[in-house]
Amino acid sequence: MMQEQNYKNHSQIVYSYYIFTLLPTLALLTGGIINLVHSKENNIYSASLIILVAVILLTIIFRARGFALKAQDRAIKAEESLRHFILTGKALDERLSIKQIVALRFASNEEFPNLAQRAVSESMGNKEIKMEIKNWRADTYRV
Repeated sequence: MMQEQNYKNHSQIVYSYYIFTLLPTLALLTGGIINLVHSKENNIYSASLIILVAVILLTIIFRARGFALKAQDRAIKAEESLRHFILTGKALDERLSIKQIVALRFASNEEFPNLAQRAVSESMGNKEIKMEIKNWRADTYRV
């Protein structure tokens, strides 16, 4: 049985992603640098290629993660905009930042419209918004 989600346990980190991608790539980069430092003239090219491959992999690892989060943010913005419209008959305030909207997704339907209004008027940050939520609405899909 899954534990009830709240402010203290809501963040998720997929450790296997970093263990199986980031750590080996950092080892490859470290090994490439060591190889380059200790290489003879005839081995500099291959040692440099190892470093290049590691840098390319690191870029892919972080950009892929960033792309996935951006896509999730777009989906959350659309979902929360629709939820706000259903609850209030009005569009979600355009002054809300994506970080505020992502934080508001945890608010119950009863709290959501009022908290969204407060987030704009009081310039609340995402952490402040989450801490104000009384009835937490779990989101187990975002990672």
